[in-house]
Amino acid sequence: MNIRSSEEIATRGVGLRHAKMLVTGASALTNLNRRLRTENLHPTSPPPNLDPRVRRALTTLGWNDVTSLAPGGDPGRVSIVHGTSAAVTWSGPDGREASATCQFATNLNLRPVAGDWVSVEGGLVIEVAPRRTLLRRPRRYAKEMQSLAANVDLVLVVVPINRGLNLLMLERLSVMAFDSGARPVVVLSKCDAAGDVAEATEAARAAVPGVEVLATSANGAIGVDALRALLSAGVTAVLLGASGAGKTSLLNALEGRDELTRTMSRGGEGRHATTTRRLYRLSSGGVLLDIPGVRLLDLNVNQAGFDEAFADIAELAQHCRFRDCAHDGDEGCAVEAAVREGRLAARRLESYRAITVDVDESGSDARAARRRRRS
Repeated sequence: MNIRSSEEIATRGVGLRHAKMLVTGASALTNLNRRLRTENLHPTSPPPNLDPRVRRALTTLGWNDVTSLAPGGDPGRVSIVHGTSAAVTWSGPDGREASATCQFATNLNLRPVAGDWVSVEGGLVIEVAPRRTLLRRPRRYAKEMQSLAANVDLVLVVVPINRGLNLLMLERLSVMAFDSGARPVVVLSKCDAAGDVAEATEAARAAVPGVEVLATSANGAIGVDALRALLSAGVTAVLLGASGAGKTSLLNALEGRDELTRTMSRGGEGRHATTTRRLYRLSSGGVLLDIPGVRLLDLNVNQAGFDEAFADIAELAQHCRFRDCAHDGDEGCAVEAAVREGRLAARRLESYRAITVDVDESGSDARAARRRRRS
């Protein structure tokens, strides 16, 4: 099995410019709370007193008891956004379902994305409910983040292994998943065309400690039942992966659908079979969002998040001789000692070093200055 390390990929020209952290499951909630006041994210609120008929209708759209609903109008959920309008499915007071493309009200509090819960009145989206979770990525050539999907419970990080497990890709996508505040699940795809699936699975678990890893294949139906079992009533999941990772094929396998898919190019690059963000109601009771393949994997996070991402190294670093040890040839480094003694995987430290380079633009200069002072 060909496991490609961060160092190997970097030497092939894959930039690490903004790849800055890999958070753990516990820190996902910390990161979410950190953003509450600036991104319209709010802690869960008590469930509203809904008519049982409305509750049943909304449950099929992924509603659960920790979902906030927007005040006024009829509650519904966005499946696709088209400029200044969105495809919305909502429930009337009697529980009857309706769907339509609704324009955004001029005074709308927030631009909705797929997965948002909204209030509809007179064919207009008049309010967007507070978001519990938000999957996002940086915009190309811009500082602000692009929102991809809201109010998801599971982020299914889809990484193909038919050409070897790309650990850097896995780590970068996991950053996005953890940053959303939702629970990440790693889905290794195209296992029927892979070599040593067990080796790839163990490597993925080591790269993202504590995260569930499923080996799957849409063609061979490997692991599809286990994946389907996660998508029960009231659960919203999103498929996150690069173009050509096999996300749409997994959707087809889960539901027997025939969504548009295209073959890979000769170079192995995907052709973006999914060109918009869609919401699918599954026979298992859950809801699945299929978004376009991620092209830009740049990540913007802070130092605190980076430290949480590598909590194992941060713990070891407390025993380094120097408080500002860079763990890269520094005298008395407890982290490098742990690698030599077999208590820390060498690849884990390699990944830490590679991502540390881009935590901030002054990082390398600061480390150089520290070393000059010590010499």
